[in-house]
Amino acid sequence: MPQSSGVWVTGWITFACMGIAVVLGLILAFMGMSKSRFVKGAAEVYIAFFRGTPLLVQLIFWYNIAALYPDFTLGIPFGPQFAELDLNAIIVPIAAAIIGLGLNEAAYMAEIVRGGLNSIQRGQMEASAALGLDGWTRARRVIIPQLLPIVIPPTWNQLIAMLKNTSLISVIGATELLYSAQSIYARNYQTIPLLIVVSIWYLALSITLTVAQRGIEKVVKR
Repeated sequence: MPQSSGVWVTGWITFACMGIAVVLGLILAFMGMSKSRFVKGAAEVYIAFFRGTPLLVQLIFWYNIAALYPDFTLGIPFGPQFAELDLNAIIVPIAAAIIGLGLNEAAYMAEIVRGGLNSIQRGQMEASAALGLDGWTRARRVIIPQLLPIVIPPTWNQLIAMLKNTSLISVIGATELLYSAQSIYARNYQTIPLLIVVSIWYLALSITLTVAQRGIEKVVKR
């Protein structure tokens, strides 16, 4: 695969995984603030597990999950089965990469969102509730405007980290930027020059995201 295609794959995987991480991180953050011990405990176990185990191990696990469970069945235990999925056909390298990176990053995003929510004064939310505002209106007019300036900088830093972490998925055969370079220097033996080219691509993409971050932060602060 040409390196330009590898750059494209690296880019869309980065944003796809961050999209998953942001949504799941929001859910986990609110779960962590729940009054239910079970719900809060489930969020804490998830965060502790995915932050406490190496990302590379998680990627290899998801890539090989089909070997352990080749068929995944949806249904009622000891009852009718509604659907059966062939995981060998579903868990291809790109799918394993998105699952592994997205689930791992969600644990970090949960902590970022939780920290942002904790920084908002509880009195403001209580006052908005006293005014009779519903949950969505409170979120839109009170919580989100204060939350965005707090969480955008660390979230964008995680996006840049995610961009570089995509290089790990070359280990499971996902055809991103580094894998594309590896497939080329395996034929022409120009290892060092191609690794330099890959590093320049990652640097250029990281700088582009950094410039975009500065612009977004200015818009949010207005």
